[in-house]
Amino acid sequence: MKTAFLFPGQGSQYVGMGRDLHAAYPECRDLFQEADRVLGFEISHLAFHGPGEKLMLTEYAQPAILLVSVALERLVRAGGVAPDFVAGHSLGEYSALVSAGSLTFTDAIRLVRHRGVLMEEAVPAGQGTMAAVLGLELAAVEAVCREAAAAARAVVEVANINSPGQIVISGNKEAVLAALELLRKAGARRVVPLAVSGPFHSQLMQPAAEVFERHLRHAVFADPKVPVVTNVGARLVRRKEELEQLLARQIQSRVEWEQSMRRLLALGVERFIEVGPGRVLSGLMKKIDNKAVCHYVEDAASLEKLFGRAAEGV
Repeated sequence: MKTAFLFPGQGSQYVGMGRDLHAAYPECRDLFQEADRVLGFEISHLAFHGPGEKLMLTEYAQPAILLVSVALERLVRAGGVAPDFVAGHSLGEYSALVSAGSLTFTDAIRLVRHRGVLMEEAVPAGQGTMAAVLGLELAAVEAVCREAAAAARAVVEVANINSPGQIVISGNKEAVLAALELLRKAGARRVVPLAVSGPFHSQLMQPAAEVFERHLRHAVFADPKVPVVTNVGARLVRRKEELEQLLARQIQSRVEWEQSMRRLLALGVERFIEVGPGRVLSGLMKKIDNKAVCHYVEDAASLEKLFGRAAEGV
């Protein structure tokens, strides 16, 4: 059964994530200690105990999610379950690259810490935001974004294409709010402002992307041992040079998640395992193809459940 590992992005963090792994598995304790050493502060304590307000901040959420995701991925592989393909949602793409052997854990957690800080600083607090749009087709959402951007003389654009009928927009706060009113009138089933600290995956992230590209040059990339399906362009990538180029663009480019999952389905993937905190990607996959076999692994209990299902051939 062809298997893809899927790695979650920002928003999946919660206080307490990874704590039971640290208690139960010595190899996880080593990884958490390495993360604390590399970052120079106790990211493990923040993940285990919070406070939640601090864990929500981009600069802390990103390395914390990557840490827990990589810990879980190592345990899944140690239990005999390995991927044929990997993909990650936004930040999760870095966890996917560690899984694929393209980035070391040390380089990855350094990179996502820089990435989080730069994304936080790219636009002054309160000036940018994001919102989820449910129940409208992509073309209709794009048309509304163009109209709202022109009226507000500001930026609002599609940031994530997550699943059929679930699209996220991003931009200057006034333009996003204008777009939400127009989207309601256009027939959106629901519009939901997101509790984020910036207009991620929009052109407003260009300053962050330009500085982050310099950090990418200091990381050592290898050709992935497992093919990676990327956020930018939903491309199947096997070469390190292409991965580096796409990561440089990813911060300001839309996340083409639905297209990425359809690419994996076309490649014959039958089993999708979400590896990391939360169950967001499993839910999206069911909306993309409700016949797909989906598992999630976010703690010791769900890890044992996965191994039981794998032993049954599911």
